[in-house]
Amino acid sequence: MKTIGLLGGMSWESTVTYYTRINELVNEKLGGLHSAKIKLASVDFEEIEQCQVNNEWEKSGEILGKDAQGLEQAGADFLLICTNTMHKVAPQIAEHVSIPILHIADATIAELQAKKIKKVALLGTKYTMTQNFYKQKIIESGIDVWIPNDADIETVNQIIFAELCHGRILAESKEAFINVINQAIDAGAEGVILGCTEIGLLIQQEDVAIPVFDTTEIHSQKAVELALAD
Repeated sequence: MKTIGLLGGMSWESTVTYYTRINELVNEKLGGLHSAKIKLASVDFEEIEQCQVNNEWEKSGEILGKDAQGLEQAGADFLLICTNTMHKVAPQIAEHVSIPILHIADATIAELQAKKIKKVALLGTKYTMTQNFYKQKIIESGIDVWIPNDADIETVNQIIFAELCHGRILAESKEAFINVINQAIDAGAEGVILGCTEIGLLIQQEDVAIPVFDTTEIHSQKAVELALAD
């Protein structure tokens, strides 16, 4: 079994889900008392979030790069950046390590293609929804991307940072997300990407009429496949 490096803490709420799901999936496949071999680096999210707000992406990439380097030195065979947004600096992080980074967008695109999705709604932080580092990968794979209007982008972003990152799950926020997803359905979306690793705390498949692509779950599944591959 390969050792998985988790670059987490962004936020710790979703990192808990990564840790839980990866161990559950390994045990499902191997049985007995088997669990995953994991090295975890958990950052102070306040420091990273301030870099986002201040447009100091290079600084955040340097912080995460050093932690990634530590994971490699500790014995990780490959890395997961346990957040969608900070894949913006994945190329910078990669410069600090010689081991592969399992990119969350690549893993998600593979699932979209397997389900033959031609148009998908993308929900996440405002950075993920509006900047090209993530959605452009999807577009280049031949899939159309729908994002909310400006007001709903702010609503979604606010719910993520003010509520979900603190573990607060509110019924009215769930309704707000469902309303946005219904708009996407009306616009022809055939699926919805939960493109922030906390959104799965709020929205599940049974809440909406189109397929849900939970990036935390997809990323975890791909990590286990790689960890157990020959």
